[in-house]
Amino acid sequence: MSKSAPTAAAWGLLCLRFVQGWIYWGGGSRRFIYAPAKLDAWSGGHWMAYKFQTAMPGALFGLDHVVSYMLQHFVLLYAGVILFSLFELVVGLLLILGWWTRLAALGSLGLSVVLMLLFGWQGATCIDEWTMAACNFAMGMALFFAGSGAYAMDAWWRHKHPGLSANRGLDFCLGDRELPLRDAALQRLGLAAVLLTVIFVVGTYDHYRGSVYSAFHPGPVSPTRHHWSLQEGRLEADGRVSFHAYVDAGTPEAPSQVLRVRLLDARGQAVETWDGAQLAQLPRQAYVNDYAYQKIHDGAFGITGPVGAKARIFLPAQVPVPPGRYRLCLDAVDGQVWSMAVQR
Repeated sequence: MSKSAPTAAAWGLLCLRFVQGWIYWGGGSRRFIYAPAKLDAWSGGHWMAYKFQTAMPGALFGLDHVVSYMLQHFVLLYAGVILFSLFELVVGLLLILGWWTRLAALGSLGLSVVLMLLFGWQGATCIDEWTMAACNFAMGMALFFAGSGAYAMDAWWRHKHPGLSANRGLDFCLGDRELPLRDAALQRLGLAAVLLTVIFVVGTYDHYRGSVYSAFHPGPVSPTRHHWSLQEGRLEADGRVSFHAYVDAGTPEAPSQVLRVRLLDARGQAVETWDGAQLAQLPRQAYVNDYAYQKIHDGAFGITGPVGAKARIFLPAQVPVPPGRYRLCLDAVDGQVWSMAVQR
C-alpha cells in the first residue's frame, strides 16, 4: 500500500461523513430552525403528524398500529416528534464533525431502519424513500467499520487528550482508530454486517417491488394509485347511510377525490345517488374522523380523502329505502370504484 493510501481514505471518509451527516442535520435543522411550523402542532398541515399519518398504510411490522396509537395520544405524539427530530439533529452534527463517529453511525443505522419501515413504501416513480433509507443504511454501516478518518474531531480530541488511548470503550465509540477487536472477532462482525445489509436491502426491495423472488409489482400498498377500504356499512333507522372509510394507498402529494356515491339494490339498480355537488355540500358533522390531522372532508367536487385518513361518513336520506341488502359504491375521479355491502 502506498503512503498516500491512508490520506486518500481519510478524504473519502470526510466526504461520506459530511453527506450522511448533512442528510440528518438537514432534516432536524429544518424543523428546529428553518421551518419551525413542522414542530408546531397548531400550524395546520405543516406539522410532522400529518407526514407520519401518511406512512400508516404501508408501515411494516405493526408500526401502523404504533403510529395510530400515537396519533390518538397528543402528548406521546408531540414528545415523539420532538425527540425524533432532536436525534436526527444530533446524529447529523456528530457525523459532520467526526466526533463520536461510530456511536453516531449506529444512531444513523437506527434512523435508517425506522425510516425504511415507516416510509420505505412511498415514492411515485422509483420508491424514493426506500432508496434514501437503503443508501443511508449502507453509509452508516461503512462509517461504523471505517471510522471517521484522520480529518475529524475524534483525532483532534485524542491528540489533545492522550490519556484517552487507554480506554477501549472510547476506541469503540470514536472513529479515528480501528475497531478494538481481534481479527477473528472483526471478521465475524463484518460477515454479520454484510448479511444484515443484504437481507435488509434485498428483503425490503422484494417486499415493495418484487423483482427478486417474484415478478415486478407495484407493491402491497401502492404509492401512486389511491385505494379506499370500506367497512361497517349500515342503513340507519332514519334512512341515512353510514360507513367507515380508510384511504389506505396512494401518493401523499395529492388526496383522492370521490365524485359520486351510489346505493345499489340486489339487481344492481341505483336506489340512491349522491352526486359531486351534493357530496360537496355535506355538513361537517357528516364526517367523524378517527384522527385530528389528515381528515376525510368535503371538497370542491365531492369527498376528499388524504392518504392515511380514516372516518365514519354519514350520507343523508333522500328517498325512503326499505330494509334489505344493498351495495354502496364510491366512484373516484380516476375511474376507480370501491364498494361494500350495506344492510339495516
